[in-house]
This record gives sequence, structure tokens and C-alpha cells, in this order.
Amino acid sequence: MIPESLNTQFEQSANTLQTLLLQPETYTQIGIVLAIYVGAWLIAKRIQKHTASLGASSQRLHVFIKKLSDLIFPVTAILMLRVSLEISENLLSQGWLVQAALIISVILIFRSVIRNFVTHKLLATTLRWLGIPLLFLHMVGLLGGLIQILESISVNLGNIEISLYGIARVAIFGSILFWLGRVSSRTGRDFIAHQENLDERTREVAAKLFEVAIFFLIFLLLLQIMGINLTTLAVFGGALGVGLGFGLQAIASNFISGIIILLDRSVSIGDYVELEDGRTGIVRELNMRSTTLETYDGKDIVVPNEKFIAEIFTNWTHKDKSQRYRVDFSVAYDSDIRKLIAIIKDVVASHPQVFSGDEVPIEERPDCEIDSFGDSGINMFVEFWMEGVDDGRNRVGGDLLLMILEALQEHGFEIPFPQREVRILDRKASARKAADSP
Repeated sequence: MIPESLNTQFEQSANTLQTLLLQPETYTQIGIVLAIYVGAWLIAKRIQKHTASLGASSQRLHVFIKKLSDLIFPVTAILMLRVSLEISENLLSQGWLVQAALIISVILIFRSVIRNFVTHKLLATTLRWLGIPLLFLHMVGLLGGLIQILESISVNLGNIEISLYGIARVAIFGSILFWLGRVSSRTGRDFIAHQENLDERTREVAAKLFEVAIFFLIFLLLLQIMGINLTTLAVFGGALGVGLGFGLQAIASNFISGIIILLDRSVSIGDYVELEDGRTGIVRELNMRSTTLETYDGKDIVVPNEKFIAEIFTNWTHKDKSQRYRVDFSVAYDSDIRKLIAIIKDVVASHPQVFSGDEVPIEERPDCEIDSFGDSGINMFVEFWMEGVDDGRNRVGGDLLLMILEALQEHGFEIPFPQREVRILDRKASARKAADSP
């Protein structure tokens, strides 16, 4: 049997609802809500029509913009509902229906953002089961009581008070901020990478600086959420600077060196670099602390950025990837050198990766010359220009040696080998000959 008090509450609620439904202000609010939805839909369609072609150069960016454009309608509706709520409360003396529509719209758009943009399963689950209830409590004005309860659960560590509310706030908003930072950084880098009007090094510098700016901004916002005064942080920064000068000098030096490398563009992704100690590799990754070189035998060399500032290094492909190389060989002294030079030039020029032809400047065409006169033969060399580094998949020197050997054998040129004249002397005969002589 239903208790009488509960029955009375049901009757009062039913009477209140009936009274509200009979009021003309209620139907006015229904008309306002419907008009807002129709107007927001028209505005969203107009904006989506102009943004449909954005991000066409990048599939990821195009998908991201498409997802953002899908939020134009609910966001526009929420803004218009918020303005209409103030108008309804002032003119109609009530706005409960517009308020209910606003709460539902905000919760639905929050759920849509989680579904379309949050790919991390743990974060998405946390936002869905924790963020949506907290958002609802905030919209209906009940979150303040919950915050007071969480703030009352606290511990004191010296002059620092740590409350359950503070921990929850930092955990929730910190996760959201770092997720937004990662998404913004990835999207920004992808957008910058597809700007064909910028050269490769400029795109690389812009992407790194954008990434640093995003995470620096998130760091400042997180400090505000933690309740840390930035004025106090300035004093702490001075003390931290002294600490960096002593204990973290190497890290600070590499970090600043990384910024200098990005700005002066002395090293870029894809460059072939030779260090002062002779190690070589292709730049595969530029970080704020170190640079990673990949050798042709599959090893990674992690080089502190300070090395590229304080030491001498050779960047083979900094401004021009065209390189000049040389192959040495020898022929016998009785060879027709003039004929040989013409043959070798033609053989080297026939390689598809060697620069040759009338359109190539004469100083970049294959050239064969005498290097020196050796003990066993004439030492020759041939110089040629090619694109890239003569190693790995782009190795040309080995192919040219084989082609030169086959050409020498085909045309009858002899490759000399060391020759020595050996004389056997009879010491006794020499002594008798010396004694018989007058």
C-alpha cells in the first residue's frame, strides 16, 4: 500500500505539472525551443557548406574538420538557448522548459564529443561515467554541495592542504587538458606538414614550435587548476634557474641547443650527417633533447643536441643533395689511355643514377683522368655526380666498379698486378771473380 505522504507528493507534482501545461508561457517556451533548433540547423548547414573543402590535402585533417562541423548545430543551439533562457526569465518570469532543453543539449554534445574525438578507451569510459554525471549536477545546481563534501575530506602536510576535491579536479581536468594538447599538436603538425607553399625545413620548425607552445599553454592552465600562483612561480623559476645552472646544466644546454637547431635549420629530417668522430647516419628524428641518426646497417645513434652546436659536423645534404664521388682503378703502361678515357666516361654515364647528358653542366658530367704513375701501372680515377649519398639502397660506387671491370675486360685492357724482378747471386763465383781481377 502506498504511504499517504508519498501519495500526497505525487498529487502535488501532478497538479504542478498540470498547472504548468495550462499556462501560455509554457507553449511560448516550446515555440522558442523549436525556433532555436530550426535556426541553429539552418546556420549549421550554411557554415558546413563553406567548410566542406577545408583540409582536402590531408585525410586526417579532413576527417577532423568534418567532425568539428558536425558540432556546429548543437553548439549554435546551446548558445541560442542560453540567450533565450535570460529572455524567458525576464519576460515570461519562467524558463524551466528552456533550461531543461539547454541541459539536455549540453549533455548530448558532451557525449558526442567523447564518441567522436576521444580515442583512448580508458579516458572515454571515465568521461562517460564520471564526466556526464558531474556535468548534469553542475547544470542543475547540485554540484556545489558535492564539492563541499569533497573539500571536507582533506589532509594537511605542513602548510599544504590536500583535499579529495583538489585531487579529483587535477586528475579530471589534467587528463582532459593533456588529451586536448595531444590532439591539437597532432592535428596542427599534420596541417603544417601539408602546407606545400612552405619548404620542408620551415614546416619542420613550425611544427616543433607549435608543439612546444601547445604543451607550454597546457602546463600553465594545469598550474592554474592546481591553484598555484604564477607570481610565486616566477620566484620559484629564479631558484630553478640556479638549479639548472648546476645540476641540470647538460639537460638545459641540450634543450636550448635543440631550439637553436630548429631556428637556424642547420640539421633537418632526412639529412645525411657525419659527426666529428667519423660516425654517419640519416637524421630520422629531431627532439628537444637529442637527435636520432639511423645508420645504413640499421643502428640508431642518439646524439645530444649540444654536439651540433659545440662540435664540428658535416651535413652532406644540407642545401643540395647532389654529391660528387670518385672511383679509382689502374691499367697497364702499354694501354691506349685516350681510348680508355672515352670508354670509361661512356660506361659511367650509362648508369641511370649518374648525372649525364647535354643538359647537365660540363663540370658535373663524368670525367676520367690520370691520377699518378704507379709501380706496376697507371693509376686512374673517374669522378661523377649523383643524387643522394653513395651508400645503402643508393649505392652506386660498387655498380660502377663492376661496370668498369667488365668494360676493361671487353676491350682488352690489362689490369696490372705487382711485379718484382728476383736475381739469384752465387757468392763463391763472385769472390773468385774478384780475386782474379788485376
